[in-house]
Amino acid sequence: MNRAVFLDRDGTMIAEKNYLSRPEDVEIFPATPAGLKRLAGAGFKLFIVSNQSGVGRGYFSLADVERVNEHLCRELARDGIRFEKIYIAPEKPGDPSRGRKPSPQFLFDARDEFGLDLAQSYMVGDKLIDLECGWNAGVKQSILVRTGYGADVERAAAEQIKRAIVVNDLAEMAEWILSSLQH
Repeated sequence: MNRAVFLDRDGTMIAEKNYLSRPEDVEIFPATPAGLKRLAGAGFKLFIVSNQSGVGRGYFSLADVERVNEHLCRELARDGIRFEKIYIAPEKPGDPSRGRKPSPQFLFDARDEFGLDLAQSYMVGDKLIDLECGWNAGVKQSILVRTGYGADVERAAAEQIKRAIVVNDLAEMAEWILSSLQH
């Protein structure tokens, strides 16, 4: 049985920069390497699922997104962290999109390609659409981090996020997932 953790990128793993397009502007949260390393060590496959509407809006190119992702992956690889795959939805809101969150399509794609059990997997992000993506895919739990927009979402959408687990950062997220496995 393959379990996975699907992670939003901006505001979840790295600082939210409003249409981040340059590798040199990537700011990895201190809790990111520690949390992801623990999950990988426990056998979870890691994926990034990211809406990048800046491409659809014409602010930057898909190549810019790829350069940012390559930089992020290189930095995290120093801690022994690797992602199975990165899924990007470049469309802007309102445009037809196969995978733009809250669509669960990329999680279904990962399930089919990597033989994942979504019912034993998790979706983590800092926005309601991240949580909804996980719920739409039938993951075991959607987890909201208070980084990025997370703290605002927690206040503004308290009723909508009742089913979610709320944690401070990715280290706390990893701790919660691993301790929940022991019960």
